Amino acid sequence: MNDWQNLYKRQYIKATETLKTLEKQKAEIDFKLNSDPICSHLHKELRTVNLDIKITLNEIEHAESYILKCEVS
Repeated sequence: MNDWQNLYKRQYIKATETLKTLEKQKAEIDFKLNSDPICSHLHKELRTVNLDIKITLNEIEHAESYILKCEVS
């Protein structure tokens, strides 16, 4: 059981690092959109990054719930 808990802790750490990277990418895209607000390529990149952020947040939430479940048991 401890191996699974360690696995989810590592997954949580990796997901939070990924989230930071994605948020930086989003900020860069937002900055570029300020100078070119109608660029379709940038809007597509923004949609992709936003989707990746939502997926990563779900991964973080899943790992947190499992870690808490293990700590309570």
